[in-house]
Amino acid sequence: MALDFLAGCAGGVAGVLVGHPFDTVKVRLQVQSAEKPQYRGTLHCFQSIIRQESVLGLYKGLGSPLMGLTFINALVFGVQGNTLRALGRDSPRNQFLAGAAAGTIQCVICCPMELAKTRLQLQDAGAAREYRGALHCLVHIYRREGLRGVNRGMVSTLLRETPSFGVYFLAYDALTRGLGCEPGARLLVPKLLLAGGTAGILSWLSTYPVDVVKSRLQADGVRGTQRYRGILDCVRQSYEAEGWRVFTRGLASTLLRAFPVNAATFATVTVVLSYTRGPEARPEGPALAQPSSL
Repeated sequence: MALDFLAGCAGGVAGVLVGHPFDTVKVRLQVQSAEKPQYRGTLHCFQSIIRQESVLGLYKGLGSPLMGLTFINALVFGVQGNTLRALGRDSPRNQFLAGAAAGTIQCVICCPMELAKTRLQLQDAGAAREYRGALHCLVHIYRREGLRGVNRGMVSTLLRETPSFGVYFLAYDALTRGLGCEPGARLLVPKLLLAGGTAGILSWLSTYPVDVVKSRLQADGVRGTQRYRGILDCVRQSYEAEGWRVFTRGLASTLLRAFPVNAATFATVTVVLSYTRGPEARPEGPALAQPSSL
């Protein structure tokens, strides 16, 4: 179990390093002004960030997901595995429930982590920047807004993570069974990569509009006065100003990110287990990969 946890953490780190640039683009597209949009789309956003802030601009806020990674992995792997055992039977319904339970519990770490990440991704470069890093950002928010400020967006995070983790583990379980991902099977690793990447995409599609609302709530007030009084007010104002398409903003960069993140996670897990357990090691079960929050 300890080796599985170590391999999962290493895989998570690889996933963050691969996927963070796409996440930066996603957040900037989600929160930009509808009246004066700064970016025309995913590719233009990538090009603008690199031109104005260098490649390092794509990795703004990286410290926050890396800082929370160990705790999130521990919670996700522990809760999902223990819940599945407590439910007594490995069925599609129980896979969903176990994944949903894991998604719910890890929000305690995920919400403040993503708040810091969003604030860092949106702050200006150079001397104008307000935060030195993820921890400094959270301390600064706590001093100004208290515990409630640190947990801004918690309800929307719960609404996103609970069903999306359930969908992820359910989809991954169904795909690995359908593809015949048994120990010793031919093309096992490519099949696991395909299953993990596809499950990650499905988990994002299941709750993406909620993620747009969460990002807007957590970014609210960063560049001016606060606009939203809560989730429903954010949904109403966003829809009235920009129509239903606002809830798909940044989706392309998110889906582009989802597959390689999970592919990198699975590949790293496989390599780590191979070196620690020997050549006979095989990935075991859906808890070796995680989807979205990273």
